[in-house]
Amino acid sequence: MEEPAGGVPGGGLLPFGVVDVAGPSMVPTLHDGDLVVVRYGARIRPGAVVLFRHPLQQDLRLVKRADGRRGGGWWLLSDNRPVDSDSRQFGAVPDELVLGRVLLRVRPGPAWLAPSRWLERALLAGPLARVPGLARRLGVWLSPEL
Repeated sequence: MEEPAGGVPGGGLLPFGVVDVAGPSMVPTLHDGDLVVVRYGARIRPGAVVLFRHPLQQDLRLVKRADGRRGGGWWLLSDNRPVDSDSRQFGAVPDELVLGRVLLRVRPGPAWLAPSRWLERALLAGPLARVPGLARRLGVWLSPEL
């Protein structure tokens, strides 16, 4: 992940930044070369795509999906499950290493990755839940069983 330099992690006065995605760990959600917008300091909840510092190599920034809280930190997983460069390898990630939430992909084409809670509820229950693939297209992620 490349991140612009600046006083704020996002490289400016606002708590937003643009990050290049590298590698296959988040396929099918994100691909190598995608460009995403991150909101630094945003509240994290299970299902969110997050930017964080690798616990064992803190100059390395990674993007993974928050699976939940475990052992005093966030359990972060790759969407591409065969790629295990995630919490299965390095354990729970402490809160202070989680930098922010990925809001949207801007390249190659825009895709919203951070729906609001009310939209998540609407997409997971009631008539909208019956529309195949709608929740996934709008950024709501149902964690597959490991």
